[in-house]
Amino acid sequence: MNNRRLAMEAWESLFRAQHRVFEEISRDFDGSLLSQQEYDVLLTVVRSPDMTARLRDVTSRSLISQPSVSRLVDRMAARGLVTKRTDPDDGRGSLITATAEGERRFRVLGTRHGTSIAERMSVLTPEEQQVLLALTTKLRTATGD
Repeated sequence: MNNRRLAMEAWESLFRAQHRVFEEISRDFDGSLLSQQEYDVLLTVVRSPDMTARLRDVTSRSLISQPSVSRLVDRMAARGLVTKRTDPDDGRGSLITATAEGERRFRVLGTRHGTSIAERMSVLTPEEQQVLLALTTKLRTATGD
């Protein structure tokens, strides 16, 4: 098999595996108090020092566009999940802080979601998970992530 064909087959397999697993773990959000996008925002915010992150950092770690993240954060603030204020170090930027309710909802869902991910990844041995992590990190690094 030539390199191009192998690369195409490997890519397709990676894409299909990611899609299938993502589809399965997306069910974790059915009936929850957070959408998948809200969880994604809170993942960055809650893991940041003082549960506060710059909006641009939330956007860079998100898989949706900057305007969509801004609107989502505004809706989350209206729901009492986060607060948003001007960044004192950058007047054009914003700081996003998780509220106690936002953190609580994140942790409740995060426990269930983490268990779900671990269950699906358990088809791989710990050694295989290490190899997968190394390979996907290498691919992401090569694309500037």
